[in-house]
Amino acid sequence: DKEVRAIFLRLFAQLFQGYRSCLQLIRIHAEPVIHFHKAAFLGQRGLIENDFLTKVLNGMAFAGFVSERGPPFRTCDLFDELVAFEVERIKAEEGNPPKMIKHVRELAEQLFKNENPNPHMAFQKVPRPTEGSHLRVHVLPFPRINEGRVQELLQEGLARSQGAPPATRGDKKCVVPAGPPVGTFI
Repeated sequence: DKEVRAIFLRLFAQLFQGYRSCLQLIRIHAEPVIHFHKAAFLGQRGLIENDFLTKVLNGMAFAGFVSERGPPFRTCDLFDELVAFEVERIKAEEGNPPKMIKHVRELAEQLFKNENPNPHMAFQKVPRPTEGSHLRVHVLPFPRINEGRVQELLQEGLARSQGAPPATRGDKKCVVPAGPPVGTFI
């Protein structure tokens, strides 16, 4: 699963390399608007006649991509690193399948670590019941739940959570690296 995702991550990184140099931030509105200059992107890459890429850039998914990844100050991730810093590596690996596979496996490992930061928690083992355990007579029935006590515990938890500061993710925002300009990919 992670290797397939890593392959698509590389594909989109190659497809959109240099996209940040074609973003324009318009600040005349109360909320800044981010515009992607499609003609400049296609022209600088020499792909004006490429129907596939033109359709991708005109799609709603790409518009969402630009609005989500366009701001110059946001949380960075693996895709941003690939687009900004791995341009030469991806280009060099085009004719070398073993190196490409190695890179895909490295990316898959990073994706796995992002989803499972604590490897000990990812693989909890549940013990199997012993043979004949279902025949035991000494197993006590589950006790009845005291509804009043449950309500008390819920109220205590709500009171604590309202007094606590709001939970925030540990993601830190930073200036998104622009990477090399589009003209270097021709």
